[in-house]
Amino acid sequence: MAKPVLGYFVSGTDTDVGKTLVASSLLYALTHAGIRTAGIKPVAAGAEWREGMWHNDDAEALAAQASVKVPARLSTPYLLQQPVAPHIAAALEGKTIVLSHILDCYRQIAQRADVVVVEGVGGFRVPLTQTTDTADLAQQLDLPVILVVGLRLGCISHALLTVEAISARGLSLAGWVANTVDADMLSIDANVEALVSRITAPFLGRIPRLSQDAKLASMAACLDFSRLPGWPVPS
Repeated sequence: MAKPVLGYFVSGTDTDVGKTLVASSLLYALTHAGIRTAGIKPVAAGAEWREGMWHNDDAEALAAQASVKVPARLSTPYLLQQPVAPHIAAALEGKTIVLSHILDCYRQIAQRADVVVVEGVGGFRVPLTQTTDTADLAQQLDLPVILVVGLRLGCISHALLTVEAISARGLSLAGWVANTVDADMLSIDANVEALVSRITAPFLGRIPRLSQDAKLASMAACLDFSRLPGWPVPS
């Protein structure tokens, strides 16, 4: 029986392309396969003050689908208030995003779960400090990458450039997902076909434009995570 991988890094071709949706769907599938799961959103830019504390919807969406509950100080070590580029948001609060701290939080979480799903922030190369970006974080975590491609005009070039950037960092692209960002996009099927013919990593599926009330199970059903190399199975 295949040994489960230790985690996945979910990245995107841009911001607002559905990383949280895919990461949550992955956690949902893993959890319902009987695997101890945890989610981590290392850097979350954009928070709302509710019930006496700061909340980030993305981080909480991951936590809701994970079977192992971990403290927010570990699952979201950098929760920033402003919804802007992380290095700018951190500077506004007088903070510095330190990769070694994120790695330490990840290791602590990995000791509690079988598989950890890490969601990036923005695209693959979003600055975290003046000298580091999310690609550096992904490289240091050294996890298989799942790429979320937002289907809208320009997505082919964005996707292929991101695939090249992932490879340049010596990382494995475990699979990719097409998410319908623009339901009115012209020749959407032809765009997906162009990407399938050019990206050698497994195509995990396409998510249609769904209503906000759509259940996560319906979204997860659009994706075939079993195509991921070394797909985790219950022991």
